[in-house]
Amino acid sequence: MDPTSLQRLVFLTSLLSCSTNQARLTVTPSSSQVFKDERVSLRCEDASDGWTVMRNTSIDNRAECGVNWGTSAGSSCTIGSSDPFESGVYWCESTEGSTSNTITITISGGSVILQSPALPVIEGDDVTLTCRTEMADNLPADFFKDGIFIGTESAGHMTLQHVSRSDEGLYKCSVQGNESPESRLSVSGCSATCGFLPYCICTYIVVSLYRERATGNDSSVSVAMTPPTRAEQGLDDDYDDVMSAVTTELQF
Repeated sequence: MDPTSLQRLVFLTSLLSCSTNQARLTVTPSSSQVFKDERVSLRCEDASDGWTVMRNTSIDNRAECGVNWGTSAGSSCTIGSSDPFESGVYWCESTEGSTSNTITITISGGSVILQSPALPVIEGDDVTLTCRTEMADNLPADFFKDGIFIGTESAGHMTLQHVSRSDEGLYKCSVQGNESPESRLSVSGCSATCGFLPYCICTYIVVSLYRERATGNDSSVSVAMTPPTRAEQGLDDDYDDVMSAVTTELQF
């Protein structure tokens, strides 16, 4: 293998490693809304050393966990007794400046909250929305999407079956005239596409190596004047197809 091919292999292997080891922020409880004084735990999953939880709220900007808010433990962060002013956007960030997904958390001082997924849900999954109150559990609740009434559930739970992108929007609920804040439900097609980029990179590496072998590329033997065979030409066409797919995915 010539030096150029080796450099290309090392670069793409590094890119593959980066694309599959990005930190991901999760939150417990797994809800975009919580009541005031509830404990909230945030964690940077799949993270190496040097990742920490950050936030933007009405009182701070790009604030690091453990510095004036929260308790930091490695790549995890705990808010022992949450307050409405801590509502905002949270994410993980590395010492090099790389960032994870973001999660919007609403901490309510009211009597009703809507428990909905804090992370995007997968297209085709069933999603349950729960209207919680400080008064009692399983009370009848009205549900709204983008300000429009979509139904009443006697036990306070609404299940959206086989969600699609059309189910995305702002949801809230109401119990006995008391409304929750709104939270956005996001739907992702990630289950079908998340692994596509690593797959394309792996395919490119394999095709590149096979092409090197099939064309007999060796620095000690000159074949520059030999026209490509039909098999080699077909390999070139496959190589171009793979590169086109990888380029399209990277642009996306």
